[in-house]
Amino acid sequence: MNVKIIAPEICLLEKGPAYNAGVAVSAGKILAAGLLAELQEAYPNAMVEHWEREVLMPGTVNAHNHSFQSLLRGIAADRPFLEWRDESLYKYSPKMRCRDIYTGALFAFAEMMKCGVTTVCDFFYLHNEGTAGDEAVIQAAHDLGIRLVLARTMYDWDGAPAGYVESIHDAYENTKRLMQKYRGGMTKVIPAPHSLHAATPEMVQAGASLAREFGTPFHIHVAEERFEVEQVKEKFGVTPLRFLDQLSVVNDAMKIIHGVWLDEEEINLLGAKGGSLIYCPSSNMFLADGITNIPAYLKAGAPIALGSDGACGNNRISVLEEMRMVAILQKAKTCDALCVNYHDAYRMGTLNGGRVLDEPIGRLLPDYYADFVGIGLDDLSMQPLSQGGQLLPNIVYSLQPTAIRHVVVNGKTVLHGGQFSQIDTSELLARIRETMHYLES
Repeated sequence: MNVKIIAPEICLLEKGPAYNAGVAVSAGKILAAGLLAELQEAYPNAMVEHWEREVLMPGTVNAHNHSFQSLLRGIAADRPFLEWRDESLYKYSPKMRCRDIYTGALFAFAEMMKCGVTTVCDFFYLHNEGTAGDEAVIQAAHDLGIRLVLARTMYDWDGAPAGYVESIHDAYENTKRLMQKYRGGMTKVIPAPHSLHAATPEMVQAGASLAREFGTPFHIHVAEERFEVEQVKEKFGVTPLRFLDQLSVVNDAMKIIHGVWLDEEEINLLGAKGGSLIYCPSSNMFLADGITNIPAYLKAGAPIALGSDGACGNNRISVLEEMRMVAILQKAKTCDALCVNYHDAYRMGTLNGGRVLDEPIGRLLPDYYADFVGIGLDDLSMQPLSQGGQLLPNIVYSLQPTAIRHVVVNGKTVLHGGQFSQIDTSELLARIRETMHYLES
């Protein structure tokens, strides 16, 4: 068994920061995390890799992204939600070929990796060429070396571009085929009925059924905008989560995205039934969605993970940024400095991402995937560090991407010193330029 021990200056273990500690890894997983002397005693033949002046922490988890939207960043900015949707997503995405989808995914995943993301859940709904677009996203993740959960979107609202829309039968069969093909390791596929405004009740139930069959989560946008709540009430007579509960799909497999306009009774219902929230604070701010009641979700016991959302509705795709935003936005809303603290925000961006995606990630524990990040202690954004007391607050509130020194996924170094090990940045930039020339022609 080949074992490598990574020995940083500080290791951010479960109990907190530890000096003279490290992580032993083999075959893409963590064997042990603890004091360096104990690791070397347990694995005397292990190679030791020293990360001088770095802190090692779990990789961050981007629990909600739309990778193709990175190609639309800056288009239709500062517009009302529906105008933004029509002038960016609906205008350009129907033209995207598989090569463009691949480029967008490689672009999105590379940018977020530079910000310390080691796992991304891509909520993907461009089915212009059947499942070929899904495969293009998966290929991009593989080529870069990032861990991927593909939330394959099930969408049957005929008001959207034709490439988004599938029949319930086709959506079910196409998603099932991909779920059978990719069931773990570096890529997993889960069902994602889009929302109550873009998927019929039968489509939502089909997605929930696939999740039960395969034992996976399913993701769904819920109550992002106030108009969605009014549409659901007008059509079905009740608010969104109450209607989803009538469909018998509110359970521990359900991971709702946004949840901005749920009332407290709905939030308590979600928590009582074991559901989770994926919160995208920067996107909600950028698109003027509103502010999700995070203290209510915490009180209800619903796990909260963080997502960036797509890069044309944020426009950054850093989970470290979302950690900062979830804490300071909630403080501003509640006028309560204690309502979400840096420990809460850190958990949302790491271990809660693993919980919501049902993957052994986001923690430095045995049998978890060896996905972690090395942060330069001498980066100005990490200073000062007198006696180390500011370490976690600085990671959550001040860390800049310039501090990211190493990114390791599945035990393999995929980014070191700002350089990718598996792709050429100049080639990626050329691909982006070519795609944008095509889309704008």
